Amino acid sequence: MARDENTAVGLRSFQVVRPLPEGLMAEQVVSQVREMIRQGSLKPGNRLPPERELAKRLGISRASLRHGLQSLAAIGVLTSRHGSGTYIAEGPPALDSEPLQMLAHLHRFTPDEMFEARKLLEVGVASLAALHAQPEDLATMAEEISEMYATLDDPRQYLVHDIRFHRAVGAASRNPILAALVNMVSTAMYERRRATVERATDLKESVEFHRRIYRLIRAGKADVAGAAMSEHLELAQKAFASEETSKSSQSARRVKASASKVRRKS
Repeated sequence: MARDENTAVGLRSFQVVRPLPEGLMAEQVVSQVREMIRQGSLKPGNRLPPERELAKRLGISRASLRHGLQSLAAIGVLTSRHGSGTYIAEGPPALDSEPLQMLAHLHRFTPDEMFEARKLLEVGVASLAALHAQPEDLATMAEEISEMYATLDDPRQYLVHDIRFHRAVGAASRNPILAALVNMVSTAMYERRRATVERATDLKESVEFHRRIYRLIRAGKADVAGAAMSEHLELAQKAFASEETSKSSQSARRVKASASKVRRKS
């Protein structure tokens, strides 16, 4: 069901913030918004009241409110639209989502770990998508495949559409938990692979596989779609390993060349 992203939340939905011993004003704002989301009074796409009015309703300074809203934006709960206002976030995190980037760096996710997670997750998701995909899901997949063909000469832009295709498959599963997990894993994968994708040599083969998966999902062939996704991810893992090896070799050659220059000068 499509959500009305312009639905504004009335001021009466919010309660006056009262300072508590265990928290600052801004933290109480974060706690209240979280509780409203849990209760369902704030939904994806809802627009918050204007900052001045909301601060007055909560009984706090605009600076305290702004600090609380910035904390919520940092974890992906809120988004700001210039000239429009502040909204409860819809859809998956952006590809450059800071919280997910930080998590990937903190835990040092390895490529093998990421692909292992993808295989366990996305094979089943592709099968579910074949059973539950709606026309709008198929249209999104088809659009991303067209964009992949159009960007074969631009690997970084190709990667964006590649990730979006996988997210569309996740959404087509009609399981919001699985879709959210696909979004998280794809963001971590994007962050890692965009450093190597310029050396990719398999993009034509990759887009053909995406088209094959799309056609199987469209045909409702759940088992075969899952098998195709498994094969695709196996090849993608090998391609990424090759890109990483190429990157290491180039770095080694640069170090060797620099050392040679230093020796010649001395």
